[in-house]
Amino acid sequence: MAEFLDILLRFVVILLIFLLLPLIVGQTEHKAMAHMQSRLGPMYAGRFHGWAQLIADGVKFAQKEDVIPAAADRRVFMIAPGVALVPYLLVLIVIPLDRDFVGVDLDLGLFFALAVMGVGVLGAIMAGWASANKFSVLGGMRAAAQLISYELPLVLSASSVAMAAGTLSLPGIVEAWQWWWLPWQAIGAFVFFVAGLAELRRPPFDMPIAESEIIMGPMTEYTGMRFALFMLAEYVGIVVLAFLTTVLFLGGWQGPLLPGWMWTLVKVFALAFVVIWLRVSYPRLREDQLQKLAWAGLVPLALLQLAITGVVKVLV
Repeated sequence: MAEFLDILLRFVVILLIFLLLPLIVGQTEHKAMAHMQSRLGPMYAGRFHGWAQLIADGVKFAQKEDVIPAAADRRVFMIAPGVALVPYLLVLIVIPLDRDFVGVDLDLGLFFALAVMGVGVLGAIMAGWASANKFSVLGGMRAAAQLISYELPLVLSASSVAMAAGTLSLPGIVEAWQWWWLPWQAIGAFVFFVAGLAELRRPPFDMPIAESEIIMGPMTEYTGMRFALFMLAEYVGIVVLAFLTTVLFLGGWQGPLLPGWMWTLVKVFALAFVVIWLRVSYPRLREDQLQKLAWAGLVPLALLQLAITGVVKVLV
């Protein structure tokens, strides 16, 4: 009975993280961007600072008509938002929140997380192809190109940490982490975070969406709750990327004074704020600049980090 209650508690906490943290990040993005760009923004939903605006947006999406284009591949069109969203829930299951709190401690947890994150990108590709819209198809092709380009530096940079820790278990990596890994793995942390942003199609890597060029890319034909699921997938992706960066490069739950789970959340929200800050600060890259950054910039840096890690492991 005690084991069942422990499993149930872990599932409930993971589900709350999946449902609650993305909403907090989304609300923070709206308010932070408004302050950074000196825009008042909507302030009427909720008495304090428009705190309930995100809830109001959710109600609005629920009330909208669910439209499926006549020429669309209905089955693929309908399941694409789920394919974009559900993989991030599966990734959260293997990410440790504290030393003794992880949904499932897999020996190949890092491999599992990276593999399942790649599946989430397929939702945008499916949506672009199934919509029977030229702008959606173009957005799907751009999403596929970004997946191919940035998956390699993402995996290479994560491999450096796994090599340093001597394990693919995410809790094992945090246990092996030392403070001097911050400068040692700094290049890998930068590559991992930037490549993760590109896979999430977040600004300045949002060419597959690019409202000013191709309307909303793969999401052009989506309305109502299916569109809301794509938006939720974006914010859940931010939370997952922040969690993985925290676990791999920032020591996860390790830190003084505060409880371990609190240190994890502090680091996650700090990284989520950086994601918001980058959206406000940098313009969208061109497609050729995106590819050049991946192949001429991040891949060599990731290989350099692997070489540095190998040399240090041999010498120390």
